[in-house]
Amino acid sequence: MKTRRLASWVGAATALYGAPAALGIPGLTHRISPGGRSPGRPGGVIALTFDDGPHRDGTPAVLDVLAEYRCTATFFIIGEQLARRPDLVRRIHEGGHELAVHGWTHRCTLLSPPAEIHRDIGRTVALIADLTGQSPTRYRPPYGVASTPALLAARHARLAPAWWTAWGRDWEPNATAAGVSQLVTRQLPRARRPVVLLHDSDTYGTTGSWRTTAGATRRLCRAWQEQGAKAVSLDEVCP
Repeated sequence: MKTRRLASWVGAATALYGAPAALGIPGLTHRISPGGRSPGRPGGVIALTFDDGPHRDGTPAVLDVLAEYRCTATFFIIGEQLARRPDLVRRIHEGGHELAVHGWTHRCTLLSPPAEIHRDIGRTVALIADLTGQSPTRYRPPYGVASTPALLAARHARLAPAWWTAWGRDWEPNATAAGVSQLVTRQLPRARRPVVLLHDSDTYGTTGSWRTTAGATRRLCRAWQEQGAKAVSLDEVCP
């Protein structure tokens, strides 16, 4: 339902911008390299990414799992959540993970005026840099849908767009840790560039879904470790 709703937004709003948008679904985005470079190979390293945080409960739970398996990840941050929980952003940074931009609010870029998009991306970049001393280099639009103004604003902020090639649909009401990990695992062999999307926050999804995400992250990290693979952040494979 979420994808169908977004597809209707694309159809209605693209005409207003006069340019196509990139819709964040694995069938399309496996052809789009994050930042223009391949992030690794199956069986070697898998780029693990989380959207929508930081979250009071979900982000620490995910960070604990990553620390246990000595993995790193990229966290695409929502600015309004960052402003509420700056301590968690510092913890992400201090843990060796990459911080990236997901927007100031979780609003489809096709529904926002260009000036607003430009301002919101800019202030999210500035806040991350202020809290960590390091400017982010990547941008993933909310829902994976990027309007032309959003891509131009990201370019102005020196952010490379980054999508994904496998997702766990961990925001869904009936999602389970086992189901999410199985879905990701099924998609990865088809992906030329293994980039996994999960969500460390339930703020924009199903209440409590972060527990599912943390459980799925544990299952995936353990399985990859047994296969001799490892989850890493995008900056480790796309410097």
